[in-house]
Amino acid sequence: MTPDGHPAAGVLRVAGTVVGVYRFVLTRQWVFLTLMALALIPAMIKLGFWQYHRHEHRVAQNQLIEANLRAKPVPMTEVTSPGHRVPRADFWRAVTATGTYDTAHEVVVRMRTDNDDKVGFHVLTPLVLSDGRVVLVNRGWVPGGDDPRAYPPVPTAPAGEVTVTGRLKADETSGGSGIKDRKGLPDRQVMLINSEQQAQYLGRTVLGGYLELTAPAPADGSPETVADPDHDSIGPHMAYAVQWWLFAAAVPVGWVVLVRREKREREEEAARAETSRQEPATA
Repeated sequence: MTPDGHPAAGVLRVAGTVVGVYRFVLTRQWVFLTLMALALIPAMIKLGFWQYHRHEHRVAQNQLIEANLRAKPVPMTEVTSPGHRVPRADFWRAVTATGTYDTAHEVVVRMRTDNDDKVGFHVLTPLVLSDGRVVLVNRGWVPGGDDPRAYPPVPTAPAGEVTVTGRLKADETSGGSGIKDRKGLPDRQVMLINSEQQAQYLGRTVLGGYLELTAPAPADGSPETVADPDHDSIGPHMAYAVQWWLFAAAVPVGWVVLVRREKREREEEAARAETSRQEPATA
């Protein structure tokens, strides 16, 4: 037992007073609130890092697009082959191909938008190389007619041997694009640009991926060439990351504010009760 005159006794009395004042934080309501705050803090920090990693991914993707678009075009036969899965590092890479358009086996890709978000079709024309292999060329966008199931008016591809330049794109799949590969479509209409599907349709050897045409541009502007992918915007992810981290920092601050307010209200209530108790005695 500590004597009353011992310095530690004063400390113990103060500590006991503090514990008594804040004993309410051990009530069920406050325990629940505290546990919820403790759970929210790491969750918000994790969400902040998730958004930060998305920001980093967007920046890296923009840098990749910029580098690949500015790179000197290389023959498509050097970067892909039949059945080849185009790696992310080669997305949007500038490529060239020389051959002859096979307009008899041209198809259109449904539900594609132009640069103004109008819905129409992309024109997919096989380009037959000198060795007989095929490069799929997305020549661009054309509007649909009144009947969405009808084959749209498509400008004729150039005749004879041509050299085309464009962006290398990976084969589209339902899983990667979110586009459902519907069956039973009208003749010469498809939902996805996929080299394996087109190889079966053509009965030819088709290089993996496809070329999204950038040059030569059509003389009359149709089909409308697909615009460069957006690589200037970094999106709101960094702002969202900072926002989540600020929320995480605000939780303990808010908890302290609520505790102090509860303490003040309890002290005021106790003071009012004490005043009410003393008034009859004074009278």
